[in-house]
Amino acid sequence: METQEKFLSFTLGSNDKAVISLQHVTEVLQVSLTDICSVPQMPSCVLGIYNWRGEMLWLVDLEELLGYPSLLQGFNLISKMMTVILEIDGKYLGFLVRNLMDIEWLDPNQIKLPSANLFSPKISEFLQGYFINAVEEMVFNLDAAAIVKYPMWASQN
Repeated sequence: METQEKFLSFTLGSNDKAVISLQHVTEVLQVSLTDICSVPQMPSCVLGIYNWRGEMLWLVDLEELLGYPSLLQGFNLISKMMTVILEIDGKYLGFLVRNLMDIEWLDPNQIKLPSANLFSPKISEFLQGYFINAVEEMVFNLDAAAIVKYPMWASQN
């Protein structure tokens, strides 16, 4: 029986791939970095607040959150960045990505569970597991709920 679901795929860092379940993706849009209002006293992975449909949306540098170098290195402020907006239980959060790749059909039954020593602790807390794709690459399956409900910004939301 086919149990495939849709996932949005994107790159992390220079050569890692990740997917997130499309059921939690509300919208994908381009955001100009100059439109993000920075918030003092927040960790550097929190880029700030963005006015989205008249609401204040927190935007996060997912790569930095997961322990990669900041996405903003090498980008100038007039850059537009692809932003993925997640929704969990009526709470929204946006994260910026370097490259959106595709919408892929994947079988959740094929998810391999992450073993503690395979991934850094920073990634592990946001990981549901991983897939091995057709060309034998590991593809991280990120946990939308863990990202949206992360205590760092859940208290602000």
